[in-house]
Amino acid sequence: MTEHNISTSHLSIEQVEKIVSSNTKLKLSNEAKAKIEVCRSYLDEKIKATDEPVYGINTGFGSLYKERIDKKELEKLQENIIKSHACGAGQPIPAHIVKIILLLKVQSLSYGHSGVQLKTVERLIDFYNNDILPVVYEYGSLGASGDLAPLAHLCLPLIGEGEVEINGKVVSGMAMLEQMGWKPIRLMAKEGLALLNGTQFMAAFGAWNLIEAKKILKLSNLIGALSIDAFDGRIEPFNPKVHIIRPQPGQAKVAAEVYSYLEGSELIKQHKVHVQDPYSFRCIPQVHGATSDALEYVGKVFTNEINGVTDNPNVFPEDDLIISAGNFHGQPLALALDFMALAVAELGNISERRTYQLISGSRDLPNYLVANPGINSGLMIPQYTAASIVSQNKNLCHPASADSIVSSNGQEDHVSMGANAATKAYKVINNIYEILAIELITATQALDLRRPLKSSARIEDLVSNFRKVVPFIEEDRILHNDMAAATNFLKTYPG
Repeated sequence: MTEHNISTSHLSIEQVEKIVSSNTKLKLSNEAKAKIEVCRSYLDEKIKATDEPVYGINTGFGSLYKERIDKKELEKLQENIIKSHACGAGQPIPAHIVKIILLLKVQSLSYGHSGVQLKTVERLIDFYNNDILPVVYEYGSLGASGDLAPLAHLCLPLIGEGEVEINGKVVSGMAMLEQMGWKPIRLMAKEGLALLNGTQFMAAFGAWNLIEAKKILKLSNLIGALSIDAFDGRIEPFNPKVHIIRPQPGQAKVAAEVYSYLEGSELIKQHKVHVQDPYSFRCIPQVHGATSDALEYVGKVFTNEINGVTDNPNVFPEDDLIISAGNFHGQPLALALDFMALAVAELGNISERRTYQLISGSRDLPNYLVANPGINSGLMIPQYTAASIVSQNKNLCHPASADSIVSSNGQEDHVSMGANAATKAYKVINNIYEILAIELITATQALDLRRPLKSSARIEDLVSNFRKVVPFIEEDRILHNDMAAATNFLKTYPG
């Protein structure tokens, strides 16, 4: 069993992927434990020593900040906020996203600026390590004041409320505690607010979206290279000389990658009758490259976020300060998520165009790539499906971050809508797999129609593996099954 020490040191997106995918267990470092305990002790002493109002500790929340709370009611206040804010709606979010939320919430609390109890953080780690995944819903967060509703559902099981998925079954929070032999956490002053304030819903979706988006980009480059050969395309647009004189880093990177994929191809070397290719082939470096550069920017935003403290108020024991500010505001993430959705959607837009060109009867290929024309329709309709998904992605790319709706009686008068940006981007990314799967089916069909000529060793290896799950289409069959198999192939393809 491998362990990951949660500490105040840097956490990368790549580490998040490795931790979650390899069933690594979490453990707080001694440094993190000390910081959490110092902060909590400071806060306890501060509460005893002062009657001054401190937001969220001895006051109400949001527009109720003017309401003073008696010291005897401080613990009840924290339990109440978790219950009252658990207002999620829609479908439960995927289990793997919940797991990342738990990881990122623990990471944020470990810096010692939140005032939580050590045992509270350790119970969240227990949830993670035992695959006890709270049921969290898709809708409810405005992406400011933190992801309040989703994080309330995440934390309800700490106090024996809400629901969790454990061993494939959904059970109540109290039933889970009894099953594990645990007692409910008795929340102290400020803890409920620390647990609910934070951007971990947005950040978890963003981290996972970014991991998948980078994989999709690589698949798009590889499948694009396959389509170039299947279309009898030209290699010249990928010559490095072209990209040196336009110094866009993503463009040069994609061109070099596609060029390497086509190295050794018999098809790419053969004499070409046509002097240039359509944009969907010729401009792969420029279009895919722009997506690559966008993902680099998005990666920086999310790397910064998962290494930060995003609850409120922030506690600074060493400076004897408790500051109410706005680190929970998701604007940096909302903009990055909208940018990512748009950038990845473009990979689907250009992919569908390559699919269309391949079935158009051009370059000595039969219409719809029908092996036995007449009674068979071939690959006519998968392109319709790709076009339908591309159109839906265009709708999903409307920026969530362009919107803001006033909440909390005007106290929270600008919100990021980053949670909606996060779930939209997640849908776009899953849609791209479907679009690329259709291009892969189409391009392999076209390539096989050009036999006995071969593509490069790299592309032929892809085709050989793919043909184990989706055979050549001799006559019409239920193509939905092929599309589903192709999508699963891409999601699990090692690259």
